[in-house]
Amino acid sequence: MSFPLLTATAALPAVGAVATAAVPAARRTAAKWLALLVSLATLVLAIVVLVRFDPDGARYQLTESHAWIADFGVRYELGVDGIAVVLLALTALLIPFIILAGWHDADPLETGSKRWRPTQGFFALILAVEAMVIISFEATDVFLFYIFFEAMLIPMYFLIGGFGDRAHEHGEETASTQRSYAAVKFLLYNLVGGLIMLAAVIGLYVVAGNFSLAEIAQARANGTLHMATSTERWLFLGFFFAFAVKAPLWPLHTWLPNAMQESTAPVAVLITAVVDKVGTFAMLRFCLQLFPEASKWATPVILVLALISIIYGALLAVGQRDIKRLVAYASISHFGFIILGIFAMTSQGQSGATLYMVNHGISTAALMLVAGFLISRRGSRLIADYGGVQKVAPVLAGTFLIGGLATLSLPGLAPFVSEFLVLVGTFTRYPAIGIIATFGIVLAALYTLVLYQRTMTGPVKPEVSAMPDLKARELVVVAPLIVLLIFLGVYPKPVTDIVNPAVKQTMSDVHKTDPKPEVEAAK
Repeated sequence: MSFPLLTATAALPAVGAVATAAVPAARRTAAKWLALLVSLATLVLAIVVLVRFDPDGARYQLTESHAWIADFGVRYELGVDGIAVVLLALTALLIPFIILAGWHDADPLETGSKRWRPTQGFFALILAVEAMVIISFEATDVFLFYIFFEAMLIPMYFLIGGFGDRAHEHGEETASTQRSYAAVKFLLYNLVGGLIMLAAVIGLYVVAGNFSLAEIAQARANGTLHMATSTERWLFLGFFFAFAVKAPLWPLHTWLPNAMQESTAPVAVLITAVVDKVGTFAMLRFCLQLFPEASKWATPVILVLALISIIYGALLAVGQRDIKRLVAYASISHFGFIILGIFAMTSQGQSGATLYMVNHGISTAALMLVAGFLISRRGSRLIADYGGVQKVAPVLAGTFLIGGLATLSLPGLAPFVSEFLVLVGTFTRYPAIGIIATFGIVLAALYTLVLYQRTMTGPVKPEVSAMPDLKARELVVVAPLIVLLIFLGVYPKPVTDIVNPAVKQTMSDVHKTDPKPEVEAAK
């Protein structure tokens, strides 16, 4: 029996979470180092998975399958395709940076005070989220996926509600109330989506008789499983609704700005760069593969919703006064691009969407973590409280600028390639939508450059005149992300080579081919 590599990749952070939580309360530093070492070991396993994955091999590789709840057709089935393996690697890559960036976020609020936050719990919860996200990318049994899709809400709820940002202009009591509100809103929105999905999961079992993604897809391809058109559409809507909440897609997005605003910067990155990717990934893996005809039926409406997300998110980002809320609305706009690429039903669009998930994770992590370092120094999230930072902290300002330029998809940085592919893939099938979506790029340039101008340039405000530049630990967090943004912006081939074969198989699932050019090239 071969080594269960995928199980190990998910189990290691889960075991690490338990071990971190069990560290004695007086040994906070030991808990931090344990969590960091576990995340680095998980990254090593993720790299092994990436190296062993053959893009030209079977669709699902490194598979594991064991009986679990036999009476209900539930199996413990894991496997990764090209899309899952790059997102697994992204998750494992970001967690060590998240832990390092949040090194002091759960330290005691006051020396010698009873107001103490459990440091061990903070880092244990981060590892628990990592374990659940990884197994969500690996699961090829629908019921197994559903369990961890929902279970990750619990540690996220405590991270948002229990470890919020200390920079709050209205005092600790008001901050605690707003954190609780943001955490409950996050939980309720996602629980409602999950309950609707549960009904659809049960419906799928009634129709198919099992939960195996591969078996259901094979039965549909062979013609041995027939779904009535109305049944398939209702099941699709149940799955898609839950994924659209998680993604988040307009108008189901309103939990995200509150959650990101009230979270610490590392937890905000965990939300939008890691957890939310499960929603868009699941659209590709489950919606398109299990319900191809319903996916095509719903495409026009989903494209309109994605387009609204792009423009609406960007417009609201322009008017924000809070740095974290600005990044949150920018992310809503970016997720609109990802969903647009998925449902454009072209190979360029879906390759671009998958690449966008990776690039958005890196760029948002870079921008938000530097913003977190900035906020921790000044003690305020308000843009108006800054000015002239580049004169006193040039390295901080420079990394903030690169993260911002990546957010607006500047050519030469990673998000440009993915956004370009999404727009090209959309335009070839839906030219009007592709043209309108392009305005999202213009608005992105506006909110990013205005943010930089108001915080980093101009006269130095007295409150930031003594602001220190990035320290060694902070540089270790930011520098690799900046390098990745530049490398993947210049040479995205390592990712696209892995993703493209999986995208072709997804296109085959929905029986779609790329549209031919209307005008043939001159001979």
